[in-house]
Amino acid sequence: MIKAIIIDDEINAQSLLEKTLDRYFPNKFNIVEKCISVDEGVQAIKKYEPDLVFLDIQMPEKNGFELFKHFEVINFEVIFTTAHDKFGIKAIKRSALDYLLKPISYLDLAEAVKKFEKKNEKNFAQRKLSLLLENLNVNDQNVSKIAFPTLEGFELIHTNQILYCKAESNYCSIKKIDGATKTASKTLKFIEEILPATTFKRIHKSYVINLNYVVRYHKANKEIELTNGEKLPVSFRKEEEFINAILQNH
Repeated sequence: MIKAIIIDDEINAQSLLEKTLDRYFPNKFNIVEKCISVDEGVQAIKKYEPDLVFLDIQMPEKNGFELFKHFEVINFEVIFTTAHDKFGIKAIKRSALDYLLKPISYLDLAEAVKKFEKKNEKNFAQRKLSLLLENLNVNDQNVSKIAFPTLEGFELIHTNQILYCKAESNYCSIKKIDGATKTASKTLKFIEEILPATTFKRIHKSYVINLNYVVRYHKANKEIELTNGEKLPVSFRKEEEFINAILQNH
């Protein structure tokens, strides 16, 4: 099922969209949360990690576009919903999956759902590649689980599941190959020291990466590209060390 969140300050609009989805797409959508504001939506997205967000644009305190300020990486698709067609161009520039004008017609909604499913097929191919890379390393003696300290206790993660780690003030976010992000209650420096040095390398004051998931290095832009398509900066001071590590690792 498609895990979805509806963000709209109008309760009637929320209910109508949910009923339309239930009627025309039975057993296809799981609406995990309905929110009346951007702030509520941000919390729900972080909690449920949805596949799709139906996002109203015109809301009292913050408009829908401000939601993106709260996420450095968007791991969900967005379908904008609004009663004002003047927002169309801005929505498109935000690279939204689609843009639906209220009152939402079934035909427009069906087209938007078709776009989501088509795009999701491509993402599925990436997930299969990530799973393959993980399975290839299952019996590798160098691959081990590490207990990462969290506010609740510890999170046990296979090192081969980690794409990169990012500094977040006194905390550290751990991005996994399946797209999930975990938060460790320690600094990036601490996390770097417990990761295997042969596989993980600091490329920037804010990033430690898994060398196994680097697909290319853009020297002119000073950035790497990972298997999931994300691009991360390489600092001038770390460039030579990173290049040497890549050459030795492969």
